[in-house]
Amino acid sequence: TVVGVNKDGRQQTYGLFVGDDFTVFDLAAKLSLEVNFQMVEKPLKKVLVWLDPTEFKSTWLGNKSIYRTRMAIADGGELVVLAPALKEFGEDKEIDRLIRKYGYFGTPETLMAVDENEELQNNLGAAAHLIHGSSEGRFSITYCPGKGAENLTRKEIESVGFQWGDIDEMMQKYNFPLLKEGFNILPDGEEVYYISSPALGLWAHRDRFEY
Repeated sequence: TVVGVNKDGRQQTYGLFVGDDFTVFDLAAKLSLEVNFQMVEKPLKKVLVWLDPTEFKSTWLGNKSIYRTRMAIADGGELVVLAPALKEFGEDKEIDRLIRKYGYFGTPETLMAVDENEELQNNLGAAAHLIHGSSEGRFSITYCPGKGAENLTRKEIESVGFQWGDIDEMMQKYNFPLLKEGFNILPDGEEVYYISSPALGLWAHRDRFEY
């Protein structure tokens, strides 16, 4: 199934492919490239991502906002993640514990932690997730969780290496109800790039493919 976001900002099914041979896969992949891959014209200085509260309740899933956009974000850029239902780091207690203990502090630190800790050696999936969830210091990541008793706190967010933002202030600052997919110009002239469904796409700037 190839699902994307249409011009009205709504999810839409663009194709359904059934079969077990390469031709079916190839057709689906080509359509997905057209629907889900966004090559932006310039590196993005500020990206604003919405995490649907019915779908994203952990950074384990919510970090798609990071690794689906990282190839498009400019060095020194900013990623702001609006996550009203964020209440945990991992989808299970053990993964949650490991994320809380080791955090998202980049590849060198994570690899060192793997070398020195058997619990990460026995859970390389968690270690890989810690790496995927870091910008490697190239751009800032600000998580804005909801304010309920069940939500992650500022202290918890900052303890794993992210910045924390007030979700109400951020939604007001960026005129959230008026945002459209892609580039938006705010009343003060600031340009932001808005993504409503990070799980349905991959964003990149062509410089990432030039060597």
